[in-house]
Amino acid sequence: MNFFERILNEIPYLNSPFGIKLIKSAFIIAILLLLRLIIRHLILKKIKDVRIHYQWRKIVNSVLLIIGIIIVGRLWYDGVQSLATYLGLLSAGIAVALKDPLVNLAGWIYIISRKPFEVGDRIQLGDVAGDVIDQSAFEISLLEIGNWVHADQSTGRIITVPNGKIFTNYLANYDKGFKFVWNEIRVLITFESDWQKAKKILTAIAVKHSEHITTSIERQIKRAARKFMIYYQHLTPIVYTDVLDSGVQLTVRHLSETRERRKYTEVIWEEILKEFAENDDIDLAYPTTRFYKLGEK
Repeated sequence: MNFFERILNEIPYLNSPFGIKLIKSAFIIAILLLLRLIIRHLILKKIKDVRIHYQWRKIVNSVLLIIGIIIVGRLWYDGVQSLATYLGLLSAGIAVALKDPLVNLAGWIYIISRKPFEVGDRIQLGDVAGDVIDQSAFEISLLEIGNWVHADQSTGRIITVPNGKIFTNYLANYDKGFKFVWNEIRVLITFESDWQKAKKILTAIAVKHSEHITTSIERQIKRAARKFMIYYQHLTPIVYTDVLDSGVQLTVRHLSETRERRKYTEVIWEEILKEFAENDDIDLAYPTTRFYKLGEK
């Protein structure tokens, strides 16, 4: 009689179908815990990146947990003895436990196959926008733009977005097709100003700062038109006229390089201020309140 049988004889409660299942279950759990310890020390220890180490640690823990549940479940329930049922439960358990990592992996496969963006592109995925600086099997790293910083400039923060977000959020690519965006500068002048003269000044300024990019834009649009239905009839700047409560609004619409929008806005505004300062019949408007007395002009 061996040591194990002696223990069973000494403790009658264990020398029963229930006790045997209990001992086997504890033995399986101990083996799985030992296996997790070995994996963490021999494999995960070599991974230096904290994020990747965390993700793989979660995967290892989840897989071992599901395997343990299925194996122990086979001991306690006769209904899961068939191989087909076992494999079905195992697959379902893994799919539930690893839902997010699997979705992120599927998103990565979609990204590398369809190429909706590449490293270096400026994108907006859902509410997050930035320049793609890294891409892995589980996540995308963006150098954030916008937020509290205006004109699409960098905030300095690195935002990590799971790859699976590409299936549930809209994606905007600033660089796909051609690397230009339409920029608008709104200039509000008083009703008493010569708005026609002001419109000519704004048009001349916008054309002056857009001449060097018109040829480049045309070439890029022709290349992009081979894949996308991109069609622009007019690429030259235009000034639109509108009337608001406080004056006449002239909106300058022009093309700008994706990452140079703030620079163009600054240069154009500086020239506008200089030109308007030299013309007494043009004044910038702002919200005002006027009072009139009955009988007075």
